Amino acid sequence: MIRVLVADDEALMRVGIRLILENAEDIEVVAEAGDGYAAAAACRTQDIDVALLDIQMPERDGVAAAEDIARISPRTCVVMLTAFGEEASVTRALRAGASGFLLKDTGPADLIRAVQRAAGGEPVLAPRITRQLLDRQLESGRNTEAALRRTAELTPAEQDVLRLLGTGLSNAEIAGQLYLSAGTVKAHISRILTRTGCANRVQAAVLAHDAGLLSDR
Repeated sequence: MIRVLVADDEALMRVGIRLILENAEDIEVVAEAGDGYAAAAACRTQDIDVALLDIQMPERDGVAAAEDIARISPRTCVVMLTAFGEEASVTRALRAGASGFLLKDTGPADLIRAVQRAAGGEPVLAPRITRQLLDRQLESGRNTEAALRRTAELTPAEQDVLRLLGTGLSNAEIAGQLYLSAGTVKAHISRILTRTGCANRVQAAVLAHDAGLLSDR
């Protein structure tokens, strides 16, 4: 079972997410939290696979909670629940190591698939959301020169994988486009993260964006 924490200051939102997720046979919502402190505390006392955190919460927001969870439970995959117009918070969440982002109007089926993907180490952003989010939040802060230095040692095959990862594709989708096995793609991504110093796939997607790997596609 995928053990999930849902953190949102609105009780109705938490209830709605719980009802959606518990329709999946392999997902169990084991904890709820109304603020960032409670979210971090839940990860300290329970084994959480995926933490769904609202970016905007009282007392301690989702980004600060993500930082706490990264220290308390590094194996927990943190996915932020966000809305457009929260540019500063999204950028902070990326730097805090959030593994992905979901818009608050994500449909039930997509929410379930996102949690399943996150638990399996897959990206949790649809390509449309990836491009909109990264382009909107990070364009003004692009550091192309630094990004090019970090990607310079990647092989051509690794750069191809990084480019497709930057568009939000899953391992299977990348494998299909590049005619590789899923295992080979997974190995490429592991080397990409190590060589570029990225903590997760979302940070790698930002790097691909900053290096201009997506601009001519």
